[in-house]
Amino acid sequence: MSPHTTPSLRLLGSTNTDTAHWLELPAHRTSVKVARNTLGERLTAWRLPCELRDDAVLLVSELATNAVLHTVSTRILCGVGLIADGGLRLEVHDEDRTGRLLPRCDPGPDDENGRGLLLVQHIADTWGVDRSTLTGGHAVWATLTDGV
Repeated sequence: MSPHTTPSLRLLGSTNTDTAHWLELPAHRTSVKVARNTLGERLTAWRLPCELRDDAVLLVSELATNAVLHTVSTRILCGVGLIADGGLRLEVHDEDRTGRLLPRCDPGPDDENGRGLLLVQHIADTWGVDRSTLTGGHAVWATLTDGV
């Protein structure tokens, strides 16, 4: 499956490609870079403040990495949308229908991995996990505001 945008998804509350952007990718490690770059380009085109854009790209990267590494999926959906007051909503959907919860991790000081959701929790204004109506797996989402 090659990466392609999917503008018709509705979870971000908009099907307008001027305010929402979706990317469908294979669940491979290399897709994280594609998601980061593609959504970063979209955020740049929307002329968002650099700090907001950088935080959003980091969060999408962490959420996509979790979906690729910790779920049983063949594809992931990554979405970003403009919300009220200049904020963003980010979503990553996987296909893991096993009913497993996302893994909790308590990394030690020497561990190289395991801090993704801790970063999400620290950077996002709000975040959570729902069952995806699009894929049947997890829908992990986060919101960010400009903070100005």
